[in-house]
Amino acid sequence: MTNHLRRLFTRRQALALFKAMGSAILVFGCLPRKSSQTALASSQPTCVVSPEQTEGPYFVDEKLNRSDIRADPTDGSVKPGVPLQLTLHISQVGSNSCTTLVGAIVDVWHCDASGVYSDVTDRSFNTIGKKFLRGYQITDAQGNVQFTTIYPGWYPGRTVHIHFKVRTTGTSQESYEFTSQLYFDDKISDRVYSQPPYPRKEQRTTKNTDDGIFADGGEQLLLKLTQNGQGYSATFDVGLRIA
Repeated sequence: MTNHLRRLFTRRQALALFKAMGSAILVFGCLPRKSSQTALASSQPTCVVSPEQTEGPYFVDEKLNRSDIRADPTDGSVKPGVPLQLTLHISQVGSNSCTTLVGAIVDVWHCDASGVYSDVTDRSFNTIGKKFLRGYQITDAQGNVQFTTIYPGWYPGRTVHIHFKVRTTGTSQESYEFTSQLYFDDKISDRVYSQPPYPRKEQRTTKNTDDGIFADGGEQLLLKLTQNGQGYSATFDVGLRIA
């Protein structure tokens, strides 16, 4: 082989090698890179800290450990309304981790189809002694609690919402309390309120965009509802940063 051919062959080899390396670099650069946060979110979708919101005037620590909160234990009556199956998944968000929160107390309370809360006094009602649409569950090994309830009604000045509170106690960590609210798509609420027992003479005037409390993080607290027979079901991830 002449020196000229030897040089040409060497240059061709180098060019082929460069192209191969370039292709390898290109393929590697196009591979989807799963960041640690993405990987974490896929296994624990609660790695976003949930906004805290006001408790409101109607919380009562009834200590009612029950999943179905529709009935009033004082007389056995059941509040009518469109069924709602609500699952809350509670996680603790750390700087580099997201773990399920086991053994936490989760309270849920909301108004009935007429906008009335139980066991409180208000300008328009007095329900002292009644305990409908209130209850708590303790998170299981997966950090879940489940409630059977109804689609809440509404009352002047507020959009449609459900209150919830998460509390921890025990020797492994100091007591912790987190309170917030859950919200609904206005279009779904309008459909629900077109049927009994929700219709009332006055029209609902306060929707999500008109509610000052919703404005403070409510978009992150919207329930994604799915049709479930004659009612709805929803699962919501609650991420807590516990110091």
